[in-house]
Amino acid sequence: MSTGAGIDYSAWDHVYVSDDEDVTSPHVDTQSLFRMRHRARLERMVAFQQRGEELENNISECRRLLEEAQGQLKELEDGKKEGEEDEEDEEREAELKKIQAEVKKLKKDEKSFQKMIEEYRREEKKQPWDVDNISKDGFSKSVLNIKPVTKEETEKEKVEKHKTFVKKYAKEIKHFGMLRRWDDSQKYLSDGPHLVCEETANCLVVICIDFQIDEKPALMEQVAHQAIVMQFILDLARTLKVDARGCFREFFSKIKTADKPYLDAFDQELGLLKDRIRRCARARVENTVKELEEEERQMRLGPGGLDPLEVYESLPKELQKGFDEKNIQLLQEAMSKLGLEEGKYHLRRCIDSGLWVPQSGDSDEDGEEEDEEDDS
Repeated sequence: MSTGAGIDYSAWDHVYVSDDEDVTSPHVDTQSLFRMRHRARLERMVAFQQRGEELENNISECRRLLEEAQGQLKELEDGKKEGEEDEEDEEREAELKKIQAEVKKLKKDEKSFQKMIEEYRREEKKQPWDVDNISKDGFSKSVLNIKPVTKEETEKEKVEKHKTFVKKYAKEIKHFGMLRRWDDSQKYLSDGPHLVCEETANCLVVICIDFQIDEKPALMEQVAHQAIVMQFILDLARTLKVDARGCFREFFSKIKTADKPYLDAFDQELGLLKDRIRRCARARVENTVKELEEEERQMRLGPGGLDPLEVYESLPKELQKGFDEKNIQLLQEAMSKLGLEEGKYHLRRCIDSGLWVPQSGDSDEDGEEEDEEDDS
């Protein structure tokens, strides 16, 4: 059946419209009859498919055996051409005839199977369509919307991830930290949603501490404001259990029209962050000063490992005066006034710290000749 427009509808000529569900009689259970007819139709369809699969398997096996037989036949024929008056010629000739007969039989079987498959396919085309075979799945795929189980990162992996992220996006993060208007911040994150993450919030806090150490409180407060913005976005994402990159617009919509309690909470968190930044900056400065003092102290240490400043402060006033005036005579007199043990103690400490540099040949007990001392 076709139309003048050239569209062929003949494929629909054999569609089988089942009337299994039609009510046949008030004395017959329609649902049971429907299930019985449907099961019988499925059994016929399965049997028909199995028959086709068996035919395909048979012709495949026949072709495999034919290929092996033809290979054996070729070997025998090649051996017959090369051999001359061999005593095994009779046996080879008998084997050759046997293989030729087998090849002939297999070719006949192949043609027979091929004919049966063609007949099966013609019969398959004539099969009526029904609800079970009118269409087939192009593909079958099931998707479960389950959050994947992520492996918890170690502290070392977190630090490495933070370093890599900051190194790659440091300029963009700093630019975001300098934005003042809500609309500007929202647009910038829309253009770069990769910045909506924990690493950005941490990097902004580090920038704040650096500004505070450099005595730039205004810049510190500006970047701290943006750090709280990022932290509120991340908190909102955790509350909603969604990706932070998909909810930052909701935060900006909320903050623009927020009531007083919400804004007060925002300002309170901002004030707490500023206090923490100031404390952290003070602690870092103190640690830096201590490290510098320790480096200077290590550089001052004398040959015996003592600090000359500490040794100088522990000396009696007369000895300190001698070192201050760089008067060797005064030092000798002050040393002679001390007891033997006390003099030895202070002399040894002065030598170990580098305050007193004895000449070669001088003994620890004498102290009558001394080089010029180092006072720092």
